[in-house]
Amino acid sequence: MKRALLPSLLIYAILAASCIQYVSPTRETETGSTTTSGIKEYRLDNGLRVLISEDHKAPVASFQIWYNTGSINETKGKTGLSHFLEHMMFKGTKKYGSKVFSNLIQKNGGIDNAGTTRDYTVYYQNLASDRIDLSIEMEADRMANLLLRQEDVDSEKKVVMEERRMRIEDDPEDFLFEQVESKAFTTHPYHNPVIGWMDDISALKREDLQGYYKTYYAPNNAVIIVAGDVNPDSVMKSITKHFGGIASFPIKAPSIEKEPDQYSQRRIEVKKQAQLPFVLIAYHVPSVPHNDSYALDVLSQIFSGKSGRLYQDIVKRDRLAIKAFADYSGLHKSPYLFFWGGTPKDVKDVKRFEEALLKEIADIASNPPSEREMQKAKNQIESTFVMGQDSLFFQGEVLGMFETIGGWRLKDKYLDGVAHVTADDIQAVAKKYFKPENSTVGVLIPED
Repeated sequence: MKRALLPSLLIYAILAASCIQYVSPTRETETGSTTTSGIKEYRLDNGLRVLISEDHKAPVASFQIWYNTGSINETKGKTGLSHFLEHMMFKGTKKYGSKVFSNLIQKNGGIDNAGTTRDYTVYYQNLASDRIDLSIEMEADRMANLLLRQEDVDSEKKVVMEERRMRIEDDPEDFLFEQVESKAFTTHPYHNPVIGWMDDISALKREDLQGYYKTYYAPNNAVIIVAGDVNPDSVMKSITKHFGGIASFPIKAPSIEKEPDQYSQRRIEVKKQAQLPFVLIAYHVPSVPHNDSYALDVLSQIFSGKSGRLYQDIVKRDRLAIKAFADYSGLHKSPYLFFWGGTPKDVKDVKRFEEALLKEIADIASNPPSEREMQKAKNQIESTFVMGQDSLFFQGEVLGMFETIGGWRLKDKYLDGVAHVTADDIQAVAKKYFKPENSTVGVLIPED
């Protein structure tokens, strides 16, 4: 769930004999043409929202439930709670015991999984559309009736701690990413890793998980997304039956301290067992729907891939590195980071590689990209966004991500925003954000 991605008159009509509300959205584009999003939106009396995207190309569907909570909701000393609870959601209820959920989905020919991020937690099943009721019933059950047995908490804690060791502490590049993020953010919750700090994970108790579950896992703090070969009326009848009786409760918004402006460069050097060095430069940048986010997206595409500037100049021409990248993901609730980095061929090349990255950044700030570069980058973004929606899961994921950061209708503005980016906009954001005092530099030095 970490793929980088990449609106309206509301007409309400209460459906008879139900506790749901239907919203039929349309929008008028800047060119004056009118389009229909094709998304049907409903709301139960308990606050649960449902988005349905009909797609009858194949007899399959993706059922997703997005909870408006992630590591951004965690407090000091309790990091990793969101991710830990995600694990515990598969440990069963009185009706469906441990591992029964996934086994039933698999027996019915489907797959299921979940993901936790800084801003949200999502659970999903991809399965035959005539089995969608199975997802609905079981997700409603674990929204309201999770057991959280002490023995399960104790055993799963070891699993989560081992996951942290394998994914972060034993992976030098991911470890450097974590350290750079932590250094870049001083007060904002993005300072903490989604998986949590090891000491915090080891200290988490059943009561912490129970409290978090009772605080954020409520129908009025979730949205269900269904994409695929479904009948909306039938789906809503089932959702109303299974979710309608779950009580809502007040959701306390987390107190999120704004990250202060950065006025001097921060640097960190990490020494770990590794075959090659690694360099990472992070700059504070805004997220969608800030106007600059579209230019930053196009800029990152200009430098990405084997035909991008970084590979052509630093890897292929100068032979300083085996990989170099620029990475921007604007789908965050709060302003996040733009990353530049790569893998120099040798420790002796680290300084030259960093200088080469900075030269590329200076060049784009001083000299506008060519029309060909601009159009190519926009075409790549559009094709990825449009072609990706052949996947029902991706259709749902796009809706969920935009819904999390401010409303799913923002997705309809995304390609318009990208299309209107100019070469002057690219230069402007490069000058505005890629300044030394706004950067955090991390360097991995291999140890024997």
